[in-house]
Amino acid sequence: MTLVAEPLIFEPEHRMTPVTAPEPELGSQTKTKELVIVNWSGEFDRILPMLILSSSAGASGVGCKVFVTFWGLLPFVRDGVRITGENWMQKMLAVMQRPGIDHVKLSKMNFLGMGPWMIRSLMKKYHVASPRELLEAAQAMGVEFVPCQMTMDLLGIRREDLIEGMGEPAGAATAIEMMTGADASLFI
Repeated sequence: MTLVAEPLIFEPEHRMTPVTAPEPELGSQTKTKELVIVNWSGEFDRILPMLILSSSAGASGVGCKVFVTFWGLLPFVRDGVRITGENWMQKMLAVMQRPGIDHVKLSKMNFLGMGPWMIRSLMKKYHVASPRELLEAAQAMGVEFVPCQMTMDLLGIRREDLIEGMGEPAGAATAIEMMTGADASLFI
């Protein structure tokens, strides 16, 4: 004798009705969320989180602006520009801290370049996008990178020294306006 179990079917006592958001009125616009990131460091382990967060914001439809200041501006110098500056001190700073996205150092455990090489090797092994790939993705998704005018003056970086796609240089007052108008601000 073979027993066949009948499937048990539970009928809910109360049927749930989906709740839908009210339709926006004609002519009204919903505000897009905005994120502002202040990027002050040009070190690998600070540039990478900034690029991951900004490209993720862009991919999520969150408006994102990155105010790039002080050492954080050096990775945004074009590859072909090795030395920036107009006087010997500015040029010496560029020699000591080579500009460009492919030349960033770790803040800890740099070990004469061995640390970044190990991190890049691990990133490649585990299919993590490089800083350059993340930067290109962020720009393609509409993330706006705003260079700090004071930093450009201080380090002798000209507009033509910067990568393509950088926004108009701005000062601290503009950065504060961006941050206070945003839904969230991060300082990396």
